[in-house]
Amino acid sequence: QVQLVESGGGLVQPGGSLRLSCAASGSISSIKSMAWYRQAPGKQRGLVARIFSSGSTNYADSVKGRFTVSRDNAKNTVYLQMNSLKPEETAVYSCNVVDGYSWNQKSYWGQGTQVTVSS
Repeated sequence: QVQLVESGGGLVQPGGSLRLSCAASGSISSIKSMAWYRQAPGKQRGLVARIFSSGSTNYADSVKGRFTVSRDNAKNTVYLQMNSLKPEETAVYSCNVVDGYSWNQKSYWGQGTQVTVSS
C-alpha cells in the first residue's frame, strides 16, 4: 500500500497563489506518475496537472501558464504551484499516484485538500 499525505490548501484571494504538496510513502515500487485532480461542488473530478516519471507533464487547458507541477523524486513528493487563482477554482484538490509495473500497477488517492479562492 502507498499512503499519500497532502498539504498546502487554504483560503486565498483572487489573483493569489498557493502551493500544494503531496508526499507518498509506504510500499512504493516504481512511481509512474503523480497528478493533481480537483472537484468543485456539483461537478465531476477533473485532471489539473500530471507529471510522469520521465519528467514530462500535462495540464488542463484552463491552468496552462498559471499552474506548475513538479516533483522531488528523492522525497516521493509532488508539488502544485498555483498562481493567479480564480474563484471558480475553489475545489477539493486531490493527489493521485500510479505506482507499480505493467503487471501490477495501482492507483492511489490522497484524502484531498480544500482550496478556497474568495475575497
